[in-house]
Amino acid sequence: MSKTVIHSDKAPAAIGTYSQAIKAGNTVYMSGQIPLDPKTMELVEGFEAQTVQVFENLKAVAEAAGGSLKDIVKLNIFLTDLGNFATVNEVMSRYFQQPYPARAAIGIAALPKAAQVEMDAIMVLE
Repeated sequence: MSKTVIHSDKAPAAIGTYSQAIKAGNTVYMSGQIPLDPKTMELVEGFEAQTVQVFENLKAVAEAAGGSLKDIVKLNIFLTDLGNFATVNEVMSRYFQQPYPARAAIGIAALPKAAQVEMDAIMVLE
């Protein structure tokens, strides 16, 4: 099976040895996105703004792969403070409609660049 590298200039450039996403067959494996503004490569401020930026970054990569957020079947959310879980749900409701993707929300100690939230996803294209 061939692999295709997916890249979008509308999402932050990789800050390590990884691709924004890899397409294998009709499945797209999207790398974790933190709330970096793709123009400045700086973190946006405030938890809600960070969550919005992460969804915007995922959306840009999904579109570069030929899909959209509605094609995401699995979403992993990493939070440095699980007390922000309700805010994640509220912001997520702006980007997704039923049927929602399968999801995990995981509390962790730290994220790159001191981000408060990171998300990765698996998307299946028709």
